[in-house]
Amino acid sequence: MYTASDLRKGLRIKIENDPYILTEFNFVKPGKGQALYRCKLKNMVNGNQFERTFRSVDVFEAADLQEKRMQYLYKEEGKYCFMDNESYEQIFLSEDQVGEAKNFLLDNIEAEILLFEDRPLGISLPNFIDVIVTKADPWAKGDSVSGNTKPVTIQTGYQLQVPPFIEEGEKIRIDTRSGEYLTRVKG
Repeated sequence: MYTASDLRKGLRIKIENDPYILTEFNFVKPGKGQALYRCKLKNMVNGNQFERTFRSVDVFEAADLQEKRMQYLYKEEGKYCFMDNESYEQIFLSEDQVGEAKNFLLDNIEAEILLFEDRPLGISLPNFIDVIVTKADPWAKGDSVSGNTKPVTIQTGYQLQVPPFIEEGEKIRIDTRSGEYLTRVKG
């Protein structure tokens, strides 16, 4: 259980049987009366956001969230299939639940699935993954007009900017949080 004075950005609480995450938090002390806590909350099930004001005496239940390591198997009809490595149970996540992580889902990649009362809410991938460049335009030495990056496509179909010396078929490391190129991988 949390009190209003425990509230902080990123805290996950349960309101009306749904998990919420605090996205903004402000302490307000009016000239008269009780202190108030003005918060922006995001529903972790449907993504709706709203503002709410709490009194300092309000109490909150912690959202019972679990993270489970699962393996990505395949995509079928807009749903992404993941398998629990221990029980071999399969679950399907919608494109909204997967979010931007869909750009980096390689076959058999390990991911953390966020669950609330055994319902999948979202996914987090490893911070860095190694991928193969499947399409890259050739680079002409001395071509400084086009800048110091060029677009490439990786094996998942995602496009990003990389240094001009990266060629098709090379393995590169990217940051899954930002989608940016980090380095070329040898071997």
